[in-house]
Amino acid sequence: MKAVGRNRTRTYDHLCVRQALYQLSYTPKKNIHVTLELSFCSRKMEELVDLKKISPRIVQEIVYATPYNFLKKAIYPAPKCYLLSKTAERLHLAQLSLEKRGLSLKIFDAYRPLSIQKIFWSFLPDPRYIADPAIGSKHNRGAAVDVTLIDGSGRELLMPTSFDDFSEKAHRSYALAVPLAIKNREILEEAMGAQGFLPFETEWWHFDDPDWENYPVLDISFEALG
Repeated sequence: MKAVGRNRTRTYDHLCVRQALYQLSYTPKKNIHVTLELSFCSRKMEELVDLKKISPRIVQEIVYATPYNFLKKAIYPAPKCYLLSKTAERLHLAQLSLEKRGLSLKIFDAYRPLSIQKIFWSFLPDPRYIADPAIGSKHNRGAAVDVTLIDGSGRELLMPTSFDDFSEKAHRSYALAVPLAIKNREILEEAMGAQGFLPFETEWWHFDDPDWENYPVLDISFEALG
């Protein structure tokens, strides 16, 4: 476990215990699962870091801190962007590679507390796009990002759909988009894949850290993170 301060560490440990108990009601082999979950939490814990401190040139447009999202209202209290430290480092390397091509990443979402995941699920209980909070999202682990590409003037490159378009057109396998949009989608996927990120099939903007399974679901509020 990385040292993140006495109080923060206690918060993480408490959340691991709470998450194990939360999953208890959803697991047939209850005792075995809880034992594994508690061991898992104590073994794999990474610090959540402010992305601006790791990669300040990645443009941030945290849409869930605005009303311009599928919920049509601001859900996050502030436009904050946190990731696991290793995930943030991977993203920084992707940014550096894109800068060589005159491009940049724009990030829409990163770490998301489990309590907010429950709100998302209540609006759209569709596991193709929103993870069931009973299981938890990669976003809840600080191990997923929603990103697009922008050019040197800050303009978003054409993609098959806008962000949070929950339709077949947003799927990576969708082949009927205009050629330029498909090319841009491939450039993004190539840059992210070169750093180990795993593309999410139904959302062209969503990428997961390859080690996401090693980290627990968290419910640390943005206020607690600072």
